[in-house]
Amino acid sequence: MTTSSQSQQSTPSSWALLPWRTRILLSLLSKLTDAARRPNGTINCRLMSFLDLRSSATPSAPYKGVTTSDVTVDQTRNLWFRFFVPSTTSSSPASLPVVVFFHGGSFSFLSPDSYSYDAVCRKFAPEIPAVVVSVNYLLSPEHGYPCQYDDGLDVLKFLDQNPDSLPDLADCSCCFLAGDSAGANIAHHMAVRACHEPFRVVKPIGLISIQPFFGSEERTESKIQLEGVPLVSVTRTDWLWKAFLPPRILPQNPETRWLR
Repeated sequence: MTTSSQSQQSTPSSWALLPWRTRILLSLLSKLTDAARRPNGTINCRLMSFLDLRSSATPSAPYKGVTTSDVTVDQTRNLWFRFFVPSTTSSSPASLPVVVFFHGGSFSFLSPDSYSYDAVCRKFAPEIPAVVVSVNYLLSPEHGYPCQYDDGLDVLKFLDQNPDSLPDLADCSCCFLAGDSAGANIAHHMAVRACHEPFRVVKPIGLISIQPFFGSEERTESKIQLEGVPLVSVTRTDWLWKAFLPPRILPQNPETRWLR
C-alpha cells in the first residue's frame, strides 16, 4: 500500500523523467496561470493573451494536409466551432466520422484557435481519419456552470439541424464526442445529455476521454499525489473548480455533486 508521504516523495522523480523542454514549459504555464488568477476570483485575460497564441483558419488552402474553417453557431455569445478536414486522395474513404472535440483549459483558458489546440486537431483529422469539430465554448469565471454544457449541446443541435455546415464527406451518423481535461468532462456530460435528445442526423456512438478533469472536495489519494506538482496542483484545481462552480450554486443544485 502506498502512503501519502511515499506519493509525495515520488513526485520529484516523476518530474525528472519529463523532457527538459516540457519541464520548462510547465513551469512557465504554472507561473503565468498563478499570476493571472486574481484573489477576487477573476482572471487577468490580458496577461493570459501573451501565452495564448492564435492560429487562423485555412479554408482555401490545406495546411499540413488539413483544411480548416470556422462556423458561427450563435454570434451573440461567441459560440462557434472550427472544423478540420484531411486532404482527400483517390484512395480516401467516401465518408468520414465526425469527432466533436472540446478543448482543455480547466473551463477557464484557451479556445479552438489557440495554437496548441489547432495543432492537436490538425493532427487528429488525418491520423484518425475524421472530420474534427472543435467547439469554442464560454469560459469561467465570467460564464460558469452550466454554460459550457449548454454550449456543447447547442453545437450538437446545430449540426443536427444544419448538416450542410460540414463538408459532404462528414458522416454525422457516426459521431464521437471527445475532449481532454475539462473538455473531457464536457464530452462526458454531452454523452449523457445526448441520450435524451431527439437527434435526427447526429448520432453519437462513442466517447473519447483524454485525462478527464473531475474532482472532489475530499482529499483522495490521487489528489494528494498532486501536491507540489506544476500546473495541476491541488491549490490551482481548487481555485478553478470554485471559478466554474460558484459556492452559491452548490447547495441549490444536487446535480453539481457529480461534477466536483
